[in-house]
Amino acid sequence: MADKWEDRLTRIEQKVDKLAEVLVSLARAEEKIHALQDDHTNMSERMNNFSEKLDNIQKAVNENTRTISIINRLFWIVIVAGTTVIASQILM
Repeated sequence: MADKWEDRLTRIEQKVDKLAEVLVSLARAEEKIHALQDDHTNMSERMNNFSEKLDNIQKAVNENTRTISIINRLFWIVIVAGTTVIASQILM
């Protein structure tokens, strides 16, 4: 009868050991998940920062495009006016 109890206790101990291993594995998995969530949050924040920087760059490009367009128009107005003055001087 004692052997029967010892076998039973041994099986229970083995099951408890396996259960402890599973709990440790679950704890490790939870730590990994938590670390991944933190990484995901950090990456989202970085992406938002990059998006804001990109928006600022886009605004600067738009402003520069308008400025260059105005400078281009002024250049051609000066060229046409100069050409007109020279032509009128030659023809007179």
